[in-house]
Amino acid sequence: MVLSESETLAMARRTRELKAQGIDVISLCLGEPDYDTPLFIKDAAKKAIDENYTHYPPVAGYPELRDAISLKFKRDNGIDYAADQIVVSTGAKQSIANVILSLINPGDEVLLPSPYWVSYIEIIKLAGGIPKIIYAGIEHDFKITADQLKPHVSDKTRMMIFSSPCNPTGSVYSKEELSNIAEFFQNYPEIVIVSDEIYEHIRFKGEHCSIASLPSMLDRVVTVNGLSKSFAMTGWRLGYIGAPKWIASACDKFQGQITSGTCTISQRAAIAALSADPEVIQPMVDGFLKRRDLMYGLLKEIKGLKVNEPEGAFYFFPDVSAFIGKKANGVEINSSQELTMYLLNQYHLATVGGEAFGCDKSIRLSYASSEEILIESVKRLKAGLESLL
Repeated sequence: MVLSESETLAMARRTRELKAQGIDVISLCLGEPDYDTPLFIKDAAKKAIDENYTHYPPVAGYPELRDAISLKFKRDNGIDYAADQIVVSTGAKQSIANVILSLINPGDEVLLPSPYWVSYIEIIKLAGGIPKIIYAGIEHDFKITADQLKPHVSDKTRMMIFSSPCNPTGSVYSKEELSNIAEFFQNYPEIVIVSDEIYEHIRFKGEHCSIASLPSMLDRVVTVNGLSKSFAMTGWRLGYIGAPKWIASACDKFQGQITSGTCTISQRAAIAALSADPEVIQPMVDGFLKRRDLMYGLLKEIKGLKVNEPEGAFYFFPDVSAFIGKKANGVEINSSQELTMYLLNQYHLATVGGEAFGCDKSIRLSYASSEEILIESVKRLKAGLESLL
């Protein structure tokens, strides 16, 4: 199989190349908070260095960290994962890869609600699995329903993977919506559900619901989380899973042959982060809400653009169908990817094409930037899109 480059990272690379040439490029392509890691977490890391936490840790993570994660699951999610059901990895991306590569064999099918995060489908293909894509459009806030699942289930189905809050759409599944999906899966006990909750604390309406907390779901759900988004710790590279013991053991064994345990200093910092009251990050969440509202108002003013109001994360995923098949400045636009390159080359605005997320009708815009940058970016987006009408 051919493993594709992550389109978000590819666009970030192209942006850096143009900036190196002295071109004023605004990037809305990376999903990285522009906030700094809180001071108390950095202090915990400095203390860990002074206390010589510089030797190999256990593959699955320090016992103290897994205990802290276990308490976090109980406190924030109402899920009872014991410490031996938790595996700490070098980012949530590795956590997801551990799970998929441990459980999926060639020919196994994986239910994949679309739009999806770019790496899901590539890791499934790497494992030899077959993605069964289930699409939900902007008119449904990009969320599938339980009724859509049945036609895609077969005797080869082994897994479903989804995120809520969602990357790339910002959509959040409600407790009622997740309960309907959980009820559907009661008839398919052999299917493992992987719930990516990395944006758990960045939501703007209601309370977060973990599907593993719903009746009869704990023993068949893998809950993925990490510190990159909620605690602005992208560079620290720490993610984790809570899972049935047999899956956690498989991931522990797999990781032991690939990377062993993740960075010791990051682990000690993570204990401080996860032991803190989540209210410590509320100012950052409030900042993202303010930016969302600002950008939503600006995007709605662009002729031909369809946009919904995301309830979490820090992305918009507007429908750009009206601009596909159009031509301007000698360039014909036949896909979302070609549209993003047009915007980059002609208007110096970096975005990510929706094809990489399973929806060629849209492009992804990150609003993890200052208000000034967002205002200027939408000006460029508006000029670029309306040049095609």
